[in-house]
Amino acid sequence: MFNDLLICPSMKTLNVRDLGAIVAFAALTIALGAVSIPVGFTGVPIVLQNMGVILTAMILGCLRGGLSISLFVGVGLVGVPNLAGWSPTISAISGPSIGYIVGYIFAAFIVGAISQTILGRQNRAAQPGQSWASIVGLTLAGVLGVAVMYLFGSVGLMFRLGLDFPGALVSNTPFILPDLIKCIAAAVIAFGVFRAVPHLVPAANLRSRN
Repeated sequence: MFNDLLICPSMKTLNVRDLGAIVAFAALTIALGAVSIPVGFTGVPIVLQNMGVILTAMILGCLRGGLSISLFVGVGLVGVPNLAGWSPTISAISGPSIGYIVGYIFAAFIVGAISQTILGRQNRAAQPGQSWASIVGLTLAGVLGVAVMYLFGSVGLMFRLGLDFPGALVSNTPFILPDLIKCIAAAVIAFGVFRAVPHLVPAANLRSRN
């Protein structure tokens, strides 16, 4: 029973191709920083980078996706302009967005693990990634990932702006519809990638090494 729940594999399973994918998707997430739309009173903008986090996790799975987003956040700690507006992570530490940035990492591992589980179970009846039910499942995984980002982001707003927790949560309201659209878009893109290149499905990729 527990074999059906696909969690993060060991670091020992990584190969050179995995490392290349980790770096490539970290670079993609940085590139999505070109889009940044300020909204609300908190100073936290609408960005495409959280979609990049979700898409990375859906396609790469738990371990590779989580490491890719950790790399994305980490390079900014040494001054690389990795965030929306081309600012580095280190400059955001004292700002209102820091909670969301930390949430990216946790969301990537969670969305990746759920995506592997969904795709692994659907592999029983069909080729991985080729069932339209995958889009629904991946979208729900993305929504959960966004909820994790909101949770961490709200905690960050409490510390940086002095908001109470309910007020911090409510401040996420303008982001809900755009983020839902981004979750659906990420699921559709991931579905298309899996149809075109089935061996990229994280569940199938892991099975091929066992």
